[in-house]
Amino acid sequence: MSSVRADAKITLILGGARSGKSRLAEELAQKRSGRLVYVATAEAWDEEMRARIAEHKARRGDRWHDIEAPIAIAEVLRTLHANQAGGDTGAVLIDCMTLWLSNLMHANRDIATETAGLLAALDAVRFPVLLVSNEVGLGIVPDNKLARDFRDHQGRLNQALAARADHAVFMAAGLPLVLK
Repeated sequence: MSSVRADAKITLILGGARSGKSRLAEELAQKRSGRLVYVATAEAWDEEMRARIAEHKARRGDRWHDIEAPIAIAEVLRTLHANQAGGDTGAVLIDCMTLWLSNLMHANRDIATETAGLLAALDAVRFPVLLVSNEVGLGIVPDNKLARDFRDHQGRLNQALAARADHAVFMAAGLPLVLK
């Protein structure tokens, strides 16, 4: 049986809501030496979301440098890569790709173009990147076009990220299943 690896350049962690995806990603990143960067795609639109964000920040602690990037994660990766001369970035955790996709759709951005830009940025970086994403295609077929479009885009995004990843893990009930 394969085990979860902390040494991969690109790691994709998939699963449902509250499956343990973020916690596993944080644990894997913390096994690295150097500065840890947390790229947050969530936006605090209400009090409940502000509380979730505060809980995540408190759990991570002071070793993490937080960057809020609801849409511009490829640009963040390119900037971190350009500033990597000293090699001090231990790992970058992007949480989560599902919210990123939702943000792109809400902003009427071209999903294929944005995904291509992200994949190019991932190909260029020299530091480890951990990507957290929801697997949304395990339920019933949504009853409306927007939800079906979201599910389809998320499935294609997850497939593209998994193809680029050196390591892929599916989380269920806090338990990791190594896919790749």
